Amino acid sequence: METLKDIIFILIYPGLFFLLSYSLFVEWVDRKVYARLQNRYGPLHTGFAGMLQPTADFIKLMFKEDIVPEKADKFMFSALPIFGLAIVATSSLFLPVWHYTAQTSFVSFSGDLIVAVYLLSLATLVLFLAGWHSTSPFATIGGVRVITMLFGYEIPFLLALLGPAILADSWRMMNIAAFYQQTPVLLLVNIIGFFVALISLQAKLERCPFDIPHAETEIVGGTFTEYSGRKLAFFKLMTSIEMVVGSGLIAVVFMGGFPGGFWIGMAHFVVKTTFIVILLAFIRALCSRIRVEQVVTFSWRYLTPIAILQILIVILVKAYIN
Repeated sequence: METLKDIIFILIYPGLFFLLSYSLFVEWVDRKVYARLQNRYGPLHTGFAGMLQPTADFIKLMFKEDIVPEKADKFMFSALPIFGLAIVATSSLFLPVWHYTAQTSFVSFSGDLIVAVYLLSLATLVLFLAGWHSTSPFATIGGVRVITMLFGYEIPFLLALLGPAILADSWRMMNIAAFYQQTPVLLLVNIIGFFVALISLQAKLERCPFDIPHAETEIVGGTFTEYSGRKLAFFKLMTSIEMVVGSGLIAVVFMGGFPGGFWIGMAHFVVKTTFIVILLAFIRALCSRIRVEQVVTFSWRYLTPIAILQILIVILVKAYIN
């Protein structure tokens, strides 16, 4: 029975099939909210309220001509989209969901929070390598901007996630979620870290105002300039899945995870991650693009000190309640 649960976990929910379909759904939510905030309609005609538009876009890209630049490293150029998609899909397995407990989950262990963050960092490295091995000037500049931004937002993102973990006295996401389910009032202690993690996730996803690696007016399409067809489709799907996993991490650490059985746990997952995606859409709509050095300066001057302040608050609260 446990083996069957593991198979369902990997393939159906919250595995590959669910991850694929839900990532396309959150892409629709993001595009729809972003459009409405700009007084536009957004996706409209494909499916109910345009809900199937991201799926149609993905299928269309899969059937378009797949071109490999003559001077590109052909092996790396072709392998990196698949490798990146595999990385973010693997990171999703660490999210603690539905019937899995500390005794039955085969992927839950002490420190799985760090591993999940590490895998998401590897996805950023894949984007850098994709731009570098394209050998296009535009893609190379985009790749360099990707890796430069990494040194800015990655530290505050990790520090923001560690604050709630310190209060819960565990690096295991399942234990962190269980701790805040039992004492939900302590979620308010981490409100500062929540916003730091949210802004850092926006930078990790390279969304406005942190979308300088793909600035069309400067460098055409940045990292993805030379990508087309199914390779570009894989990269876009990778980004959508990364948004789901990043939102799931924030929901686990700052919003008490996804308690309940199969249906209740799924409802918690969908509602909480969709809420975070809507907040990301608001940030995207309200801000304008900033330069790459401004991203790093903003991260180190503001986000990192605020994240450290959150950790100090957590330490004081932990000392008080103990």
